[in-house]
Amino acid sequence: MPPTQPPLSTTLPPLVCGTATFNDQYNTDAYAVPTNAIIRRALDLGVRAFDTSPYYGPSESLLGAALSAVSASYPRSSYHILTKVGRIGGSEFDYSPEWVRYSVQRSLQRLGTKYLDVVYCHDVEFVTAAEVLVAVKELRRIRDQEGTVKYVGISGYPVPLLCELAELVLKETGEPLDAVMSYANFTLQNTTLLSVGIERLKAAGVSVVPNASPLGMGLLRSKGVPVGGKGDFHPAPRELRAKAMEAAKFVKARGEKLEVVAIRWALERWARDAATVGGIGAIGISVMGCSNLEELDETMGVWNSVLDGLPVPGRQVEQAKAEWSLARRKEIEAMADGIWSILGSLKDYAWASPDEGYVNIRTVKGVVDEFAPLPEISQDKDMSKSSRL
Repeated sequence: MPPTQPPLSTTLPPLVCGTATFNDQYNTDAYAVPTNAIIRRALDLGVRAFDTSPYYGPSESLLGAALSAVSASYPRSSYHILTKVGRIGGSEFDYSPEWVRYSVQRSLQRLGTKYLDVVYCHDVEFVTAAEVLVAVKELRRIRDQEGTVKYVGISGYPVPLLCELAELVLKETGEPLDAVMSYANFTLQNTTLLSVGIERLKAAGVSVVPNASPLGMGLLRSKGVPVGGKGDFHPAPRELRAKAMEAAKFVKARGEKLEVVAIRWALERWARDAATVGGIGAIGISVMGCSNLEELDETMGVWNSVLDGLPVPGRQVEQAKAEWSLARRKEIEAMADGIWSILGSLKDYAWASPDEGYVNIRTVKGVVDEFAPLPEISQDKDMSKSSRL
C-alpha cells in the first residue's frame, strides 16, 4: 500500500516551468541559454515547479546548478521538481528496474536534491505495456522504501494510449497513477487531451493531468518550428506547417503574434476546462518552457492576466484587471475560431508516435555497470560551464 500523503492535486502548482529548452534540440547551444537567470526570475515571479528529464541533454544538470545558485533565497522545500526515467535517446529506452534505480539516483545527484516530487515514465508509447507496469512498480517501491520519489506518473504523446495505460495500471496494481502528462495535445491545433483524455483519466483515478507544450513543440510560432543544433526535429507534416504559417499571418493582420494568441488560449482554457484534474486551487496545470528572459516574462504576464479572469481562491484582483482579462478572453476566442477555419481538417491532427518501423535499439536492458560510478555534480565540467550563465 502507498504511504499516506496528500493527493498530488493538492500540492502541485498549476504552472510548471519546463526545461526541455535547456537542450540543443531547441537551441543551437544549450549552454548559451541563460539558465541561471531564467530559474531565478521564474522563482521571483512565483513559479514553484520545474519539469526536466535525463533525455533533455544537459537539462537536469543545468537546472540543478541554477537551483543551487538560489538556494539561500529558495530552499528545496519551496518548489517541486518533476523528472523522468526510461528514455535514453531518440530510439533507446530502458524501463527495467535496474535502469529505473540508476536513473533516479543520477537525477538526484544532477539536481542536487534528496528527493524528486514527481517521476514520470518518459514517452511510454515507445515501449510495451508490460514494461510500463514494471517501471511504475519499481518507482513505487522506491517511493515506499526509500522515500526519494514522492509521486509517480507516465508521460507521452498519444492520448488514447495514455488512457489505456492509466486504466491498466489501476486494474493491475489497484492504485491509480498520480499524474499523466501529455504534450502538444491541448493547443489551438489539437484539443484531444480535453475531448478524448480527461474523462477517461479521471475515471482511472489520475490525480493531475498536466498539459505540456501549448505551442505544439513550437509549431504555433510566427517564425515557424524551432531548428536547434540537431536540425529540424519537428514531426509536423509540410501541410500542417503551412497552415500554421497561414494562421500566423491571419493574427498578424490583427496586430497579434501567433505564439501570444496560442499561449493565452491554451493557458486560459486549460486552467478552466481541466480544473477537475488540476493542481492547487483546482486550476488546470500547464507546463511552459522558455529559452530566454523575454519569453519567460511574456509567459508570466499572460498567465497572471489569465488568473485575473478566474475565480481563484484568495486572489484579490482589481475590477479593471478582471474586466480586461474577460474582454481579452473574448478576443482570443474570436481569433481561435478564425485559426480553426484555416486549419480545417488538420484541426486535431496528431502525428504518429513512434514513427512506423521504430525499433528500440537498446536490446539488452538493465545494464548499468558501464555508467558507474554515478557522476559527481561538483566535478562535472559541464556544470562549471553552466555556472557562468
